[in-house]
Parts: sequence; C-alpha cells; structure tokens
Amino acid sequence: MNQFQSVDEVMAALRRRAYLIVPIFLLGCVLSMYFAANMIKMYEATAVVQIEEARIPEAMSGAAAEGEDATLRLRLIEQRLMARDNVIAIMDDLEIYTDDPELSLNERVARMRQSVRIVEIRDDSPSWQRGAATGLYITAQVDDPVKAAALANELARSLVEQSATRAETRVRDTFDFFNSESERVEADITAIENRIATFKRENARYLPEGLALLRSEAGSLREADLRLDQEIVTLQSNSERQREEVLDRQIALLQEQKALIAARLTRIEEQIREAPEVERTLGAMERELSRLQEQYTVITRRTAEAEMGQMLEDRAQSDRFEILETALVPEFSISRSRKRTAMMGAFASLLLGIGAAFLAEMRNPAIRTPAQMERALGLQPVVSIPPIKTRRDIRGRRIKWGAALLAVALAIFGVMRFFGEKIWQLGLDRILPRLSQT
Repeated sequence: MNQFQSVDEVMAALRRRAYLIVPIFLLGCVLSMYFAANMIKMYEATAVVQIEEARIPEAMSGAAAEGEDATLRLRLIEQRLMARDNVIAIMDDLEIYTDDPELSLNERVARMRQSVRIVEIRDDSPSWQRGAATGLYITAQVDDPVKAAALANELARSLVEQSATRAETRVRDTFDFFNSESERVEADITAIENRIATFKRENARYLPEGLALLRSEAGSLREADLRLDQEIVTLQSNSERQREEVLDRQIALLQEQKALIAARLTRIEEQIREAPEVERTLGAMERELSRLQEQYTVITRRTAEAEMGQMLEDRAQSDRFEILETALVPEFSISRSRKRTAMMGAFASLLLGIGAAFLAEMRNPAIRTPAQMERALGLQPVVSIPPIKTRRDIRGRRIKWGAALLAVALAIFGVMRFFGEKIWQLGLDRILPRLSQT
C-alpha cells in the first residue's frame, strides 16, 4: 500500500492501468445495455371487490340464510379460482404466457399463480381481534399492460360469479336436503302410526282398557266360582232329602261349571301377565313416534328457513361480492428503469475495472517515485532517471491496447449484431418521451 499515499500516485496508477480499466468499463457498459434491453417490463393492475353485508338481518332471515364466514368463503373461492383447469382456461382466453413455446403447461400454470395476488381488506378492529373481511384487492402482474388489466378484471368477475353461484347452490342444496328429509320423516311418521294402530287393534285386550275388562271378568268369575262352591256345600248338606243319583248328577254339573270358570280364570291371568310386554312394545313405538314428530318439527322449521334463504338469494338480499373498482390499464411499468439499470451496470463496470487495476498494482509493487523510495527504504534518492522505452516496449504497449480495443470492438459488434434492435429500442424509449414533452 506504500504506492498509494497521495492523489497523484493514485492517478498515476490509474493512467498506467488504463489499458485494463477502459476495456472492462466499455465491455461492462455494453453488457449493461444488453441486460437492460432484455429486461422484461412488468405491469401491475388491481381490481377491488367489496363484500356487501346482508340487507336483511340474520335474526330475521333465519339460520339457513346466514352466509358462511366471508373469510372461509373467500378461501374456498380463491382455491377454486386458482384451480388448474380454471387457470388454464383464463390463460388460453387472454393469451397469457403463450409467447414462449418452450414453456411447459405446468410452468405456465406456476407463473400464472405467482403473477396473481389476492389481499383481504379488513375493518378496523383491535389488534387482539381478527377483523371481518370487507373486501379484497385482486392484483395481476404480467408483461403486457392491457393483459394485466384484463387478467385482474377477469379474476374479479370470475370471483363474483363463483361467489354468487356458490351461495345459490348452497341455499338450494340446503332447501332440497331439508325438503327431502321432511318428506322422509313424514313417511316414517305415517308408517309408525299405522303400525301403532294395527298393534292396538290386535292387542286391544292387553291394553289398559282391555285389562280393566279382564280384571272385572275375573272378579265376576271368582264370585261365580264361590257361589258354585256354596251350592255344592248346600247340596251335600241336604243329601238326605235327595236321592244319591240326582245329587251326584247335580254336583257333577256344578263341578263342570267350576272347571270352566277355572280354565277361563287361568286364561285371563295369562293375558294379564302378558300385558306388561305388550305395554313395553307399545311404549317403544310411541317413543319412536314422539322422536320422529320432534325431528319433523325441527326439519319443518329448517325447511322454512332454507326457503327464506333461497328467497333472499333470488332477490339479492343476502351478503355477496361486488366489483367496486375495475382494473385500469397501467401507464407505467413497476419494473426497474432500464436507464437506471444501464447506469448502475456502467458504474459497476467502472468499479470492477478500478478494482482490477488495483489488484494488478498490488501484484507488481514497484518503486516508481522518489517519495515511494524514501517511504520504503528510508533513503532519499540523489537523482531520478526516467524509464527509457525501447521500440519493443512501445510495440508491446500498443499491442496490449490494440488487443484490448479489438476485444471490446468484437464484443460490441456481437452484441449489436444479435441484440442491436433491442438496444435501439431502449434508446427510442429514452428519447421519444422527451421529444413528446418538447
């Protein structure tokens, strides 16, 4: 670092290494212009969609008319919006990413998804509470301003359309479901009512009314049996007054009547013992009927609410998405300016050339001035003899400059040969706006 102790020494080093700095600088300028000319200008367009609240309060419209959470609805619609088939249809319709035939379909879909951004607009809520979504920005970035606006508007239109379609489908499906459930439960109620009626008819004697009759009949039979016993005792006590054959015949007749009464009492007791099982079966059927009736009441209420929700959707009274602002064709690119890019590249090339010259000086730290000798050796030179350049040195120096300039010229020629039109267009883009202003 002893050779860079003053501005004059630095300038002298730069002059000595000019053959290295100038070609690097010129080549860097050409490459910067080439890079700037090949930069793809990106344009951004934004459409605004508003989420309108229901015009009729949810408490009045019923549970079925209550829309899904707007955030969840937005997520579902966004997923369907960015679905592969929908993205391909939009790209084909607007002819986006069709210029490069080398792009595969998957790459086109990936670029399309990266170029679209959907951001929610939320109301002013405390930081600890997630605000409700009141709208969203749909932003599209492509290399064509007209296509950028068309893409943002198409996505907004598709989002609004899918939102309306989804809401109508949801309400209609809800109504159809509850309506079909109502018909099914009504049919089940009719069937079990018929079963209960048939069961009661077939088992009337086991029911409470029939059991009361059976118990009354059993009491009457027991009284009759008791009377028969009394008659038999009376006949036996008066056996001396009647002949034995007549007495036996009368007693046998009374015994037959007692046997019939006993058989009937046995049958009645069996029927009374079977009554609890019949009551349990009937109770289960009646509980099933009550459950179905409660279910039918709930379904009927939900059906009415679903019908109300369908009416609200038909009259556009529920919450929905609407396009608040359409995307306009952007006038300016959001990409970095080509002029600034070229200037930054030229400046970087100059720094690179100076850095290369600095490294070349560091690799050859020769003592070139009396001041450098005095700093390095502590000796003050008596006389300074300038370098004597021979023809060979002059020729070698000229060859270096010629080779460097030839390399730069070839690089410039190659760039202009293949990319001159884009560089020329870059110059026109820079000049024409100024001419239009004057």
